[in-house]
Parts: sequence; structure tokens; C-alpha cells
Amino acid sequence: MKLDEAWLKQLELLEEELAGRFRELDRTAERNQWKVIAAFQNHRVGDYHFAGSTGYGYNDRGREVLDKVYAEVFGAEAALVRPHFASGTHTIAAALYGVLRPGDKLLYLTGQPYDTLHGVIGKPGDGTGSLADWGVSYEAVPLLPDGSVDWDAAERALTPDVKVVGIQRSRGYAWRRSFSVADIGEMAARVKRVLPGAIVFVDNCYGEFTEEREPTEAGADLIAGSLIKNPGGGLAPTGGYIAGRAELVELAANRLYAPGIGLEVGAMLGTMRSLFQGLFLAPHAVGQALKGAVLAAALFERLGFETNPRWQDPRTDIIQAVRFDGADQLIAFVQGVQAAAAVDAHAVPEPSDMPGYDHPVIMAAGTFVQGGSLELSADAPIREPYIAYWQGGLTYAHAKLGLLKAVENLKKPCKDS
Repeated sequence: MKLDEAWLKQLELLEEELAGRFRELDRTAERNQWKVIAAFQNHRVGDYHFAGSTGYGYNDRGREVLDKVYAEVFGAEAALVRPHFASGTHTIAAALYGVLRPGDKLLYLTGQPYDTLHGVIGKPGDGTGSLADWGVSYEAVPLLPDGSVDWDAAERALTPDVKVVGIQRSRGYAWRRSFSVADIGEMAARVKRVLPGAIVFVDNCYGEFTEEREPTEAGADLIAGSLIKNPGGGLAPTGGYIAGRAELVELAANRLYAPGIGLEVGAMLGTMRSLFQGLFLAPHAVGQALKGAVLAAALFERLGFETNPRWQDPRTDIIQAVRFDGADQLIAFVQGVQAAAAVDAHAVPEPSDMPGYDHPVIMAAGTFVQGGSLELSADAPIREPYIAYWQGGLTYAHAKLGLLKAVENLKKPCKDS
């Protein structure tokens, strides 16, 4: 593989400047690794737990222990971890449908949620089976220009019919900071002061293991995420998890399966080893992805582009946003990331329409698991402002290669620092 030696030298010089930041990220990964191992040990995980089940999946001890391990890792009363969740959107939908009823209201505190949830929320009478179609009302409180919660508007919106208050931890396709666990804890506390009975729900996608605590350890009642993102460690072939208060997790299980059988069924179909081992590897893989994101931010700031977060900023998810000057630059960046893949590096991604999105989207996704965005990937809607969202890198070396290929594809000449 031929690499641009001038750019390689520049990245190596950047790495020396970032050494202190990298040590901080390594420490977080280390502490999370120990937390995961402790949960495995406390629940006496053995190789017989990897056997899996078929049919109804009754009395699947491995599945039961996996739920308990996740609950402990996330500081929750209970968890539901299943390969039957098709995506993060499906997992979030199961959680929301599980706890909301006709006449209830869903209030998103952090602005409009990620694009693919718009269909789940829906519009009254749309006939799709959306939340609105089932009589659940919805409101989103726009964020302030600085990306913080508009508490004046939020307190007006926290009316007695609000059953669930939604928080999206990660930025999604928005130029805003992602919310830390401390931010989420403050939101939960303020919501409870106004509406003590409200359920605080957090879309935790992309955030797991980026900090030493999770939202359920800071006051969230229910969280959900995708196993083909952070907690799957690059090994989970599919699936999602829900964690939180036991009665709420059971309601979500009833929605995924059926009332009366919720947590007691679900054949794991040969996935147990990959789900356990993926969770074991997740803190390390997330740490590698975060180091790659910090390097990406530092590099593109040097090149004169706006980044969010900046390289020195605290991290609470694995996403690095970079704002480009036009669609051509954005597309070239994403295509460069694809060229660094181990899988489908020969493919050239182009913008196209995708289910759940309002604009054409381009995705670099040379991954072993389709849509596995803890693996090195990048995507962007083709709309102004032209922002690419970089994420993942199971190994730091792969993320570094992705940056080399991306700047090469941008045709940026290397300038000595």
C-alpha cells in the first residue's frame, strides 16, 4: 500500500502533540474495561453461557445472564439484550411503544431527534402505525443557539400529559455538541422537579463507554442503543439493548415479543458468544475510535475546516463532525474513507436516497457488519451546510489510515508545520 509520506509525517507530529489527550482516553477505556470484567465475574459467566437456544428460547441461561451483565454495566435494575432488534431505531421504538399509551405525550427536550425516528413519531391519522397514529402526541423543544436546552420553553412544555421526556445524547445530523452524562443527569433532575412521574428516556446510541458513567447511573429511567454501534464491540452481528427500571424494561420486552411472555422468550440463534465477547471488547474499541476522532479533529482544524467537537473538547460520543466548503469536498472525503476499508475498498460510494432520510445520503461503510458504525465509517446528508460525520475505527491504526486516504482524496497538498 502506497501512502503519502509527507502526510504520514504530519500525522505522526500531530500524535506527539495529542499524547496527553490520548492518555486520558486510554484511562477511560481502562476503567470501563474493568467495569465490564467485574460484571462478567459477578455473574459467573462461563463458556456454557455461549450455547444459545432455538425455538421459544425458554430457560436460556446465557440470555438471562447477558441481561444481568448489561444491567450491572449500565447501573440499571434490568436490561433486555436481543439480536431480534433490527436497528437502533427499532430498539428505541420498542422502548417508546412499550411505555406510551393513547393520550400520552412524548416531549423531546433536545430538539428534533435523529432523522430515522421521524417515521416512528409520525403524524395523526397517517395510517402507518406510528406513535401519532396510535394517539400519542409529540413536541420537540428547539435547542438554544449555543446548543443547550431552552429551559424556559421546556418548563412550559412539561404539561401534565407528558409521559416520556426524550433526550438524544448524540448530535445526530446536527451541528451541536453531544450531551454528556452530567448534562443528562441535570436534565433528568430538572424534569423530575417539574413532573415527578415523567419517564426520562435517553437514546444512548454512539455514547456507550465514552465516559466512565452511563445515563442510567445519572437519573435516566430508560435507555436504548444498538449492538452494531459501541456495545457490540465490532463482533455483534445485529441487535440492540434496553436498560433501566425493571418495570419499564419489561414493558419494552412485551412490545418486542408479546404481553405475558416478554423477558422469558427469544431464541438467541447462535449469537451468544459474539454478544458476550463484543461487550468485553467494547471499551477498548470505543477508546480506539475516540483516539481516531481526536486525531481527525486536530488534522482538519489544521487544514482550516470547522470541527465539532474540537480536538481538545471532552468526548461523550464517537462522532466527529467536519464542515466542508461544498458538496464536492464532502463527497471526496467520504469516498476517501471508503478507500481505506478492508471490506469493499474498491467500491465508490455515491449520494442516494435512503429509507428514513429526507435528503440523499452518502455513506462510507466498508464494514464487516452492515451498518456497523463502531467500525470506521463516515456519512452525510447532501444538504447545506455540508457536514460529514466520521465515526468508529475498531483499531486506531485503521482510523489513521482512513484520515490519510481522506486527505489524499481531497487533493490537499501537505504543508510543513
